[in-house]
Amino acid sequence: MEAKERRPKYKEEFRSEILDAARDLFVNEGYEQFAMDKLAETIGSSQAPIYLYFKDKDDLLFAICEEVAGRFFADLTDIRTAHTDPLESLRQVLLNLINVGFSNPDEYKFLFITRPQAYGTLEEFMEKESMARNSYLAFREIVKNCIITGKLQEIDIDVLTQVLTVATLGLAALTVNKTSFPWIDRNVLAHTLVEGLLRGYRR
Repeated sequence: MEAKERRPKYKEEFRSEILDAARDLFVNEGYEQFAMDKLAETIGSSQAPIYLYFKDKDDLLFAICEEVAGRFFADLTDIRTAHTDPLESLRQVLLNLINVGFSNPDEYKFLFITRPQAYGTLEEFMEKESMARNSYLAFREIVKNCIITGKLQEIDIDVLTQVLTVATLGLAALTVNKTSFPWIDRNVLAHTLVEGLLRGYRR
């Protein structure tokens, strides 16, 4: 009985071990150089047990992206709960989105830069249940509420949602990838960008 009780926990620990090792390999080796045999060697296992959890490297990348997206969705939910003003919710979500890149550059690269095909085409992304899609739809809902309540201009919701996303992710991408550039305080950059965006689209 005791062995049976330990088995599910061990399976979850082994799955986490696979993901941790895969994450490091993706970061250090890159997507194209990633190999399942190298992953198996890293965790001291044969390839067969890995395939019980993940069918290929795309499946592994999807799982890692979903972990990151899940944390962002949780942050987004907390922000919406904490702020009744939709514009303040949007402000905090945009700042949080930038902070994902500032604080966790490797995770940022997974979700927003590495192998975007992990979620398929736009149509596939919108049709398939995922934490990334849930995050996008929740973010879109905040933008929609800002428009409905007269906080922002009446612009196509998806256009405005994606413009705000691209602008904030662009700042994070530059600071993550151009680490040798003498950037000024990143928090100043983040707040200045977000405030400028919100002022630009205010009614």
